[in-house]
Amino acid sequence: MEIRIGIANTGRELSLESDESADAVRATVSEALASGAPFVELTDAKGSSYIVPTAGIAFVEVGTDQTRRVGFVA
Repeated sequence: MEIRIGIANTGRELSLESDESADAVRATVSEALASGAPFVELTDAKGSSYIVPTAGIAFVEVGTDQTRRVGFVA
């Protein structure tokens, strides 16, 4: 699943692929924002960790859990 995070005052977005479910990612980000945590940590499908300061988060876009189709669709 693809996750895109917009950072305030930055022209680019952080984009990563995660093996976690959409609900798990939403819960992690929501909990960090609601509790006032200084950062949120996410791990991508390759095992890399991303630490994002919560004060700088402009938006979080969580993709669907559906797999991509391969081939032609009629």
